[in-house]
Amino acid sequence: MSDLVIRPITSKADKKRFVDFAWDVYKDDPAWVPPLKSEVLGLMTPGENPWFEHGEAAFFLAERGGRPVGRISAQIDQLVLEHMGPGIGNWGMFEVLDSEREAGPALIATAEAWLRERQMTRALGPISISIWDEPGLEIKGFTDPPTVMMGHHRPGYEAQVEAEGYTKAKDLYCYALDIRVPLEPLAQRLIESGKRSSRIRLREVDKSRFDEEAAIILGLLNDAWSDNWGFVPLTPSEIAYAGKKLKPIIFEDLVVIAEVDGEPASFMITLPDINELTRDLDGKLFPFGWAKLLWRLRKPRVHRMRVPLMGVAKKHQGGRLAGTLAFMMIEYCRLNSVKNYGASHGEFGWVLEDNGGMLAIADLRGSERSKIYRIYEKAL
Repeated sequence: MSDLVIRPITSKADKKRFVDFAWDVYKDDPAWVPPLKSEVLGLMTPGENPWFEHGEAAFFLAERGGRPVGRISAQIDQLVLEHMGPGIGNWGMFEVLDSEREAGPALIATAEAWLRERQMTRALGPISISIWDEPGLEIKGFTDPPTVMMGHHRPGYEAQVEAEGYTKAKDLYCYALDIRVPLEPLAQRLIESGKRSSRIRLREVDKSRFDEEAAIILGLLNDAWSDNWGFVPLTPSEIAYAGKKLKPIIFEDLVVIAEVDGEPASFMITLPDINELTRDLDGKLFPFGWAKLLWRLRKPRVHRMRVPLMGVAKKHQGGRLAGTLAFMMIEYCRLNSVKNYGASHGEFGWVLEDNGGMLAIADLRGSERSKIYRIYEKAL
C-alpha cells in the first residue's frame, strides 16, 4: 500500500513548504535560477495578488512520510471563462522529484478532480497562475538559465504530462540573438523611413509619471493582444499591481512608446536579465538580499536582455507601419542595451506559434529559437 498523501495546503507553514519545495527539485540543476520567495508567496496570496479578484485557486502538496515530493495548483479564472470559453480550468506550479513515479499522476488527477467538482470540462496547463505569469511547460532549452519572468522545468515533466492524456494546445517560442550585431538591411531601411516620417515619434517612458505611463502601455497591450489565443485582459487593479512590481526593474532608456499622429500606437518593454543579479540571493531578500539587489539595480550590468512585452495597436496591425514601428523600437533598445548595460545577447518572447506578425519580427538575422514552452489541454 502506498504511503503517498496528496493534501491541500491550509496554513502559512504549508504555503512555505509549497514554495520551498522547488529548492528540493532543482538543487542539482545548474540552469535553475532560484525565484524570490516573496514573489512566489505574493502570487499565491489573495489580497496581495489582484488575480484573486476574478479567480480562485487551490494548492496541493504530495507527501511521502511527511516529506514533500510534489506540488501543483488548480485554478479557475472568470476572465478565462469569459474570453476563452466556458468550462476551461487551469492547473500549474507543477513540480515533482525525479525519483517519484506516483506523485506526478496523482497530483494532476487531484487538480483535475478539483476542476471537475466546479463543473469545468477542459483543463489547460501548466499555467502558473495566469497567462501573464509563467505559462507553459519548458520542452526545449533546458540547459540555458531562464531569463527574468520565465519558467524553468525538468526534462521529464513532458512525458509525465502526456502520459496523463494531455496533448498540445499551443507552443510559445523564445528567440535568442547576439544584439551586438546590427539589424539586417531591410529592417534598417524601415527604421530610416520611420525617422523621416513626421507622423512618427519615438519616446522613452518617464518614470516620474510612472502610473500614467504604465496605464498607457498596458492599455495598448490589452488592445494589441486582444485577438491572440489565450488572451485575458488585465484589470485596472492588475495593471497597478504589475506596474508596482515592474517599477524597480524598469529603466527609461529600455522602455519606449511609439506615437503616430500624436497618439500612442505601440510599445516595447526591454528588461535587463535580473536573474543574473538575483541568482546568488537564493530566493531571499532578507536580511541582506534586498540591499544587494538595490545596489545592483542602481546601474545594472548584465549579459542578457529580455523583451517580454511588445505590441502595436490593432488599428495599425497588418501593414508596413507596424513593422516600421517595431524595428524602430527594437533598434533603439538594442543600441541602449549594448551601450548602457554591457549586454551582448537578447531574448525575445514568448511568442505564440501562430502569431505570424510577431514571428516575422522575431526571426531576425542571427536569431534562433532558443526555448519552447508548451501549454497542454485535456477534456475532463
